[in-house]
Amino acid sequence: MLAAINEFLWGQLLIVVLLGVGVLFTVSSRFVQFRYFGRMFGVLRGAMHHEKGHISSFQALVVSVAGRVGGGNIAGVAVAITLGGPGAIFWMWVIGLMGMATSFFECSLAQLYKRAEPDGTYRGGPAYYLHHGIQQRWLALIYSVLLLVTFGLGFNAVQSYVVATSLQASFGIPTWLSGLTTVAVLGVVIFGGIKRIALVAEFVVPVMAVGYFACAVVVIGLNLSEVPALLVHIVQSAFGLDSAVGGGIGVAIMQGVKRGLFSNEAGLGSAPNVAAVAFVPHPANQGIVQAFSVFIDTIIMCSCTAIIILLSDVYQAGGADVSGVALTQSALASHVGAWGGGFVSVALVLFALSSMMYNYYLGENSLNYFSEENTTLFNVFRAAVLGLILWGSVQDLGTVFGFADVTMGFLALVNLLGLVWMYKIGMRLLRDYDGQLASGIEPRLRKEDYHDLDIDVTAWPD
Repeated sequence: MLAAINEFLWGQLLIVVLLGVGVLFTVSSRFVQFRYFGRMFGVLRGAMHHEKGHISSFQALVVSVAGRVGGGNIAGVAVAITLGGPGAIFWMWVIGLMGMATSFFECSLAQLYKRAEPDGTYRGGPAYYLHHGIQQRWLALIYSVLLLVTFGLGFNAVQSYVVATSLQASFGIPTWLSGLTTVAVLGVVIFGGIKRIALVAEFVVPVMAVGYFACAVVVIGLNLSEVPALLVHIVQSAFGLDSAVGGGIGVAIMQGVKRGLFSNEAGLGSAPNVAAVAFVPHPANQGIVQAFSVFIDTIIMCSCTAIIILLSDVYQAGGADVSGVALTQSALASHVGAWGGGFVSVALVLFALSSMMYNYYLGENSLNYFSEENTTLFNVFRAAVLGLILWGSVQDLGTVFGFADVTMGFLALVNLLGLVWMYKIGMRLLRDYDGQLASGIEPRLRKEDYHDLDIDVTAWPD
């Protein structure tokens, strides 16, 4: 039953809805993700500025990248290629570029409707803009419950299972030992709240992303003469001109779109929970930064895995005997030697650990929407998360993963409904940002321009 629901949600309904919303925001914004692509780097430099007592825009970026970049970039890409052929990668790129626009709007709206906390930090996300942006508290409640169950609880158990089984397969480490170690490491981090999560992510995420990217660069260097032909092969396969699978163009599109959406999460409403906590002068600044995180995830990190696989002898020989992480491990080992398989395992562990930090924070943010100052409740939740991580390391979590996929699908539908509902507000923010830039000034939010909206003016100091 779970498989049938997932097939309908992710194989039919959400592909149409997410693509439709992505095209809507891309066209109506006059291709904001391309217009401001160069500005992303300028905003990113400014994003490293730390305002005392606040999370910087760069820290919010790396926490969201920690969540986006994970098993989908290593195992998901391998599955897409196995089932959809090289052409699936082209459609992953397309969905990533469209998702940049969706992410821009959802993260900008999360910034606009963020709320100031007593300790000077911020809270925000889809629950807050559904409540204060369109006055639909019932939708906000549904979203918060789905987010808590999906990311806060379900996916943390699944990620723990991935870490434990990967370490056991590569290094013979017992799963229970991996589970205990993961609990110890994450316990130190998550009991420190978002500030400690951001500090750890600020170090771990660039290291893991740059390390994995460096491997792909080495592979490209070793096979430089074959790269142009590979790019042509990907494009031809995408349009059924040189398909490697029996289903042809249809299967390539389906796998590319589906795996791209799973990987970059644009439209699910997960990243806005983190984007809202940053201290920025204008909401669109964080929208631009978060659009760049989709680019990092899909265009850069997913392409790294695709290059490693498609340039390898393992894939060229058919690769039918292995799939998922095993295919990526075997492919990298064929390029650089036996240590490549172990490196993929270590990368997967780092990706999973960073994802668990991110998942925990999403759950905490959901809980905060229901009860803002109940310290006991938060500590109980933290203990429950650590317990599930230990439990997940020694279980077979196929059913849990299937259930979490279903709740994540409904999560996306609720968030996308809210985004379309707030279409005019999102466009108003973008026009304000465009107008201030055209006037030659660095954009900032002028509270008086939004007096008709239910924003928290204390979250926007003069």
